[in-house]
Amino acid sequence: MADANSGTARMLTGRCLCGAVEYRVADRFEYAMNCHCSNCRRATGSAFKPFAGVKREELGLVRGGDATLIYGDESEAHDVHCAACGSLLFSVVREGAYAHVTLGTLVDAPTIRPSAHIFVGSKAEWFHITDDLPQYAEFPDD
Repeated sequence: MADANSGTARMLTGRCLCGAVEYRVADRFEYAMNCHCSNCRRATGSAFKPFAGVKREELGLVRGGDATLIYGDESEAHDVHCAACGSLLFSVVREGAYAHVTLGTLVDAPTIRPSAHIFVGSKAEWFHITDDLPQYAEFPDD
């Protein structure tokens, strides 16, 4: 997980609530956002899911690979949960090329911070966004 231009990336640890599953991810996140879609709200039990996107090969399970539960099509987009406690650890997206790491599962603080709110067209009616980050009705175009 080294890059000739930037040297070795700092590695971050993440884990589920019960500690059965642990992962490591390079601190090479390319984007971070707060997702307000109904699927993310249901998966996390929260008003939105803060996540950061990284190339899939930058993330690996350290412990508990046999304790994961895959929700969705494993060959397509899917979520990876701990089968014991249900924590949503990350989602595999964009034809399997990227992982969206749920920032709340990181033990170590990443250098990136969310830069926008997405899918606010379907956000929870009872939640009010109070920061000045840009808001998008869906996923912003690249």
